[in-house]
Amino acid sequence: MVEAQSNKDRAVLSAHEVAEIEKWLARYPEDQRQSALLGALRAVMHEDHYLSEAKMDAVAAYLGIPPIAVYEVASFYSMFELDEGAAAKYSISVCTNISCMLRGGEAILAHVEKKLGIRLGERTPDRRFFLKREEECLAACCNAPMMQINHVYHTDLTPQRVDQILDGLE
Repeated sequence: MVEAQSNKDRAVLSAHEVAEIEKWLARYPEDQRQSALLGALRAVMHEDHYLSEAKMDAVAAYLGIPPIAVYEVASFYSMFELDEGAAAKYSISVCTNISCMLRGGEAILAHVEKKLGIRLGERTPDRRFFLKREEECLAACCNAPMMQINHVYHTDLTPQRVDQILDGLE
């Protein structure tokens, strides 16, 4: 069944997305194509800033795995956005877990909200920024407080540094 859908579903992927998936596939043995799933989903999400059902089905077909395997991974990891309403050019996650909280993470979050004029779970009207709901931990405790923008870590934050980072984005 997966093979019968593959040509239709593969057409949903852009040439750039296919090339990126192929780079991930090259890292693994042919019989371990599912190992490239995280990289493939990240590559596909890059264009639209979220994962549509059509794109997830296309990734499943391309990798030759059942769609449910893709949905499970995409819905488990908070790095993947499944809601088109959250799609924005820049997805921002501010860590407020214990290490970041103790070093000013909540003040950083308040500063980002004020600067962008949005609250957690909202995006700016121009679809430039989306402020993701709180993350449990982004694993940069020794350089707290920190935020992640489109998978790029920014550590040792101050309000001034946050302004510099956000103002420097294209």
